[in-house]
Amino acid sequence: MGQKHAILDWLMSEIRRYLLFVKNMSSLEISSSCFSQEMKLPLSLPLVEGSTFEPPGKDTNEVEEKSEDKIQFTPEKLSVGEVSQLVISPLCGTISLFVGTTRNTFKGKKVISLEYEAYLPMAENGIRKICSDIRQKWPVKHIAAFHRLGLVLVTEASVIIAVSSAHRTASLEAVSHATDALKAWVPMWKKEMYEESSSS
Repeated sequence: MGQKHAILDWLMSEIRRYLLFVKNMSSLEISSSCFSQEMKLPLSLPLVEGSTFEPPGKDTNEVEEKSEDKIQFTPEKLSVGEVSQLVISPLCGTISLFVGTTRNTFKGKKVISLEYEAYLPMAENGIRKICSDIRQKWPVKHIAAFHRLGLVLVTEASVIIAVSSAHRTASLEAVSHATDALKAWVPMWKKEMYEESSSS
């Protein structure tokens, strides 16, 4: 019995020390009878000096970071690194990419470049529709869709699509969908420039 009282006294002193670390906690109640301690303790551990209190279950990054769709049509060369940077998020464990490049042959003919044209208002709306469709089907965070206009030489990127998500399945499926939908929904005109002539 004496040992139980000693343990109880030690426990009560530890609880008092704990309470000194907790600020602005009005829900603490301690009744001090020998064997029945009734406590309502905070759900989080004591704060380290200089830190701020975060309510349990709330991720500040999730609250502050809004999902974004980045869409661009440009005559400038595309950078895989720059586009993938646009979709990075601390909430995501995956970035999936599709990079479409100009290859050097088409139907047995030697290609030297591709040339792309677009009616921009319709093309941008088409990509916004793809982004909206993706967000309805998969839990993704950020989407970036960049497309070249004008002349695109062999091996250069003509399109880059990047999607970030918490888990790989969502971003992989979203990128695959975006790639297929881009051809179906976005009015782009591509002209192959061959070594000897050109064809649309």
